[in-house]
Amino acid sequence: MRNTPLHAALLLAAATVLPLTVAAPATAATTTWTADLASHNEDNSNIANADGVVRLAGGPAHAATDQLDLETGIIMFDPHQLPAKANTVSATVDGSVPADSELAVDVRGLRADGQWTEWTEATPDAPAVLPEASATVQVRMMLTAPTGATGPQARRLTLSAGTSMAPAAVQPQAARSYKVFATREGLVGGTTANGHKIASHDHFVALPSGKALSPNGKKTYQVKVCAANGRCETAPVWDVGPWNTKDDYWNPSATRQSWKNLPQGKPEAQAAYQSGYNGGKDQFGRKVSNPAGIDLADGTFLDGLKLTDNAWVTVTYLWT
Repeated sequence: MRNTPLHAALLLAAATVLPLTVAAPATAATTTWTADLASHNEDNSNIANADGVVRLAGGPAHAATDQLDLETGIIMFDPHQLPAKANTVSATVDGSVPADSELAVDVRGLRADGQWTEWTEATPDAPAVLPEASATVQVRMMLTAPTGATGPQARRLTLSAGTSMAPAAVQPQAARSYKVFATREGLVGGTTANGHKIASHDHFVALPSGKALSPNGKKTYQVKVCAANGRCETAPVWDVGPWNTKDDYWNPSATRQSWKNLPQGKPEAQAAYQSGYNGGKDQFGRKVSNPAGIDLADGTFLDGLKLTDNAWVTVTYLWT
């Protein structure tokens, strides 16, 4: 079986539990609000909230990864209406993150065409910068820790929205499309990064970045995959992988999370496998044994595309 996808989780390198602050300088005319950590959004996955503290619930949302000892949870907050359009959102988290865990805050905005932008992380050094100013934003937190560990904890999340002076990104006239290598995910009975339990002959895909991860059962972010035999299928993005977790290779260098010196449309795993990029390794230091840029669930692979082996396919990223 090929290397299976990884959840969007980079482990912190510190050796002790540290308070987590994700913040950025405020912009002019900022609007600040506090997220409801008691959120019961239907898109939450593997999250517990006791005594006002958000933590991992200890569920099985990790089985569809190479690192089976890692557990992932997502808390999704309801969309927030701003008094005016904004394109930056900073986040301050009152919480703690052990050395082997991660807590990430991501933001997206509702575009003028009624579709959501990709998720953009608010890092400790900078706010999330949306590709298009929006008066409606949504925030999620992704928690990751080894199974059985204390894991990250969040007690309060404060958001601030504003407008930077940077011009808005120009939207492409057509969705981006690239030829990438596809591998079969399999893993029936496992659990994907968004909490979906993989069924026999399931229909979904995995991409190596959480920026386009749809909630379980929803089709917010979809791709159209076409094989050389002429068969095509449109499927939602419900998992993160293969190989990397922060490689949104379909985006231009200016906004690509990692590997910014690679050509747009070329996955890091492909460059590592074909030309020894990054020493031939993925972001976790593993030797890359195939050039995969997308994983296909069994139903998509076998029934939709009628593939008999891993193959090059043309993928259109329909939200771009």
